[in-house]
Amino acid sequence: MSRPSAGESLVGVDSLLEAAGAAALLIVGHGGADPDLARFAGDAHLGDALVLIPRGQPPRLGYFTPMERGEAESTGLGLLTPEELDIARFAREGASPGATLGGVVARALQLAGVAPGPIALAGSWAAGPLVEAMAAVGADGWPARSGNELALRLRKRKTAAELDEILRVTEVTCAAFREVAARLAAATERDGELWLEGERLTIGRLRSDISSLFAAHRLVEPRGNIVAPGADGGVPHTAGDSGRVLAPGESLVVDLFPRGRLFSDCTRTFCVGPAPESLLRAHASVLMALRAAHDEARPGVRGWALQELACRRLGEAGYPTPISHPGTLTGYVHGLGHGVGYELHEYPSFKQHAGEEGVLEAGDVVTLEPGLYDPAPGGYGVRLEDLVVIGDAGHQNWTPLPYDLDPRAWR
Repeated sequence: MSRPSAGESLVGVDSLLEAAGAAALLIVGHGGADPDLARFAGDAHLGDALVLIPRGQPPRLGYFTPMERGEAESTGLGLLTPEELDIARFAREGASPGATLGGVVARALQLAGVAPGPIALAGSWAAGPLVEAMAAVGADGWPARSGNELALRLRKRKTAAELDEILRVTEVTCAAFREVAARLAAATERDGELWLEGERLTIGRLRSDISSLFAAHRLVEPRGNIVAPGADGGVPHTAGDSGRVLAPGESLVVDLFPRGRLFSDCTRTFCVGPAPESLLRAHASVLMALRAAHDEARPGVRGWALQELACRRLGEAGYPTPISHPGTLTGYVHGLGHGVGYELHEYPSFKQHAGEEGVLEAGDVVTLEPGLYDPAPGGYGVRLEDLVVIGDAGHQNWTPLPYDLDPRAWR
């Protein structure tokens, strides 16, 4: 994935800094593994690093080892080199990790000409050294304020390069679903179990197929996946036992959320063989709620308004919801969606009390994922989740897969 242009990456940063009463945004982390740094680092392989964005200035990347100079240069950012940051001196003096980080940050602020005053701090670092470092930086005249909210808002609207990468990951995710559907469609029943190619069809077999396909396209699953049959799927975040043999007539919730440089997220529910009436009814109700959400998802709409819509439709169908039955573990039990990007769950928010971060706008990537659950023995889980990108007038569904329970209908 190419690095987002500086202009796209920084849209709104000055106004966010002004609202926070901060002269600069400081992101400290460990290279591309840090979601806040990743937007600026692109594909560069960096270890410990920082990005400093003074108000009204372009971002600067500080890297901590000369061995990474080529990777740092590949970002196209203005650089603060290890020599300029005095990294070697701190090493010679045997400074603690916190003292080293504090000295490096103070030096970066000086080099960037940031006047003493509050700075917004984001990113990730070990808590102990970070506390020590920022205490020292504060004593030098730059007290730190939380910049996590600022960084999340900065990442909310995706750049063209980020959208390209999410689409790439999503296309592979869709291919994985078609692979799962093909495996299930080819399965046969034997003594109340599903068999495929001469062996019992297990959750682990499906997981192996999914992982192989993702690996072939340079995708990883840092949060795992969900392949949950029957009542296991009735508890939304139950991953599913890899040793479990699938049976005909039960629900199978498959929720895949792999990551390249950014995440994707999609869910479908299957059933091999005749489905019980309760499952058919739940699936039809979830599909109705999903289609209603698709009809209303556009710029200017609040995520919570879409959640209210889903609760209203599923409540009218006779199911408990978080609004009608707060804390329910049966029926509709979760939110309708969330933003997706460098983290699996990010802005925009679909929560009731969200502010501006809860309003959909062009460039947002969000999920729409109503579900119904019965965790009792013999119960079911049903979830249908699409990944959509909000456009100037409406949205585009990037997971245009079938919704059918019957995997044979996917052919």
